[in-house]
Amino acid sequence: MKIFADENIPLMTIMELRSKGFDVKDIRGTPDQGITDNELWRMAQREKRLLITTDKGFSNQRNEPHHGILIIRLRQPSRHKIHQRIMQALNRYPPDEWRGLTVIMRDMVQSSWRQMKNE
Repeated sequence: MKIFADENIPLMTIMELRSKGFDVKDIRGTPDQGITDNELWRMAQREKRLLITTDKGFSNQRNEPHHGILIIRLRQPSRHKIHQRIMQALNRYPPDEWRGLTVIMRDMVQSSWRQMKNE
């Protein structure tokens, strides 16, 4: 599965995902670091990648065609807590289920939406 990790995703998470065989794009330290949310969204969709972020604004795209959105929203985030919630979500949903799926992982609960299909 192809993943686009926003700049706020811990490096430990990126390393573990890569060790599990995921194709993870991390823009930290590249010329794309600091791009706008709109540019980041377009890049993730163009490359057909699941977007992992802590930016709740990406939930606005949940009804657009997309390749998956995973948003981590914690009251007191730490890199370990963010990492744990990402791994829980990726273990819960297999790679073939992410297209059109938006998942928001909070401290104790999660919410998920499936993209509405045009009939």
